[in-house]
Amino acid sequence: MKVAVLGAAGGIGQPLSLLLKHSPLVSHLACYDIAPFTPGVAADLSHINTPAKVTGHVGAEQLDEAVKDANLVVIPAGMPRKPGMTRDDLFNVNAGITMTLIDACARNCPEAALAIITNPVNATVPIAAGVLEKHGVYNPAKLFGVSTLDIVRANTFVAELKGLDVAEVNVPVIGGHSGVTILPLLSQVSPTCSFTDEEVAALTTRIQSAGTEVVEAKAGAGSATLSTAFAAARFGVSVLEALNGKQGVVECAYVQSDVAETAFFATPLELGTGGVAKNLGMGELSDFEKQKLEEVLPALKANIEKGRAFVASKA
Repeated sequence: MKVAVLGAAGGIGQPLSLLLKHSPLVSHLACYDIAPFTPGVAADLSHINTPAKVTGHVGAEQLDEAVKDANLVVIPAGMPRKPGMTRDDLFNVNAGITMTLIDACARNCPEAALAIITNPVNATVPIAAGVLEKHGVYNPAKLFGVSTLDIVRANTFVAELKGLDVAEVNVPVIGGHSGVTILPLLSQVSPTCSFTDEEVAALTTRIQSAGTEVVEAKAGAGSATLSTAFAAARFGVSVLEALNGKQGVVECAYVQSDVAETAFFATPLELGTGGVAKNLGMGELSDFEKQKLEEVLPALKANIEKGRAFVASKA
């Protein structure tokens, strides 16, 4: 299968491309970025002795070629917030990047599964949906906001706290992919384990603010790139496995949904050859989780509306 990574020369894109190069399901890895050294990243990856062919594509004129006939497009492209930039400044830049990249996908690989990492995911996924709708190729089963990092973090933090094998731990995380919209379902952890009320509150807060934890640990010199790349690769490989016919593949992701009172919502999903095969919903929530859900919904609705308004403003 052909996989295109858009933003492949960045802090997330390089380790993500490295991890995807390892997958035997990838026959062609197309690395795209606007950075002039992108062909060098591709050349570097091409020396790794795994089967995937690697091509490098740089600049707007090579974007169409990068995504043409892709089965999966993973999009970590975007700008981190720089000194002096407001969140609105950052939103406008990344929203514009998302529109440009999704427009190319709509024209060149309309049947591809699209996995969006570009922040703010809560808004960039509705933007992508709007662009695809304009082209008449929107398939809700194949548009994903990658929230896997929240699950990876939750699994790690729970395993550390309870002394469990992290490979065996699974924590569903629902809602969105930033701040209070992230809702880990600690009542549904597998294997079953118990938490005090204090542990639930502390873990929930830590999972919601884990990105800030990394930014502070890097002393302002960066954000979560390596863990994001790991999580995105995990999600991308799961999608490829499902597209290839593997049964029982389940991942949480942020998708168009009627599970909650928002147009988009993250829940566990069963993946299949056509993308989302079944939305597994949020299950039975604890009283604490029901209370937290009341904080998630208004914030998420506002994020979604911001994305939709951006698309409408460009009409």
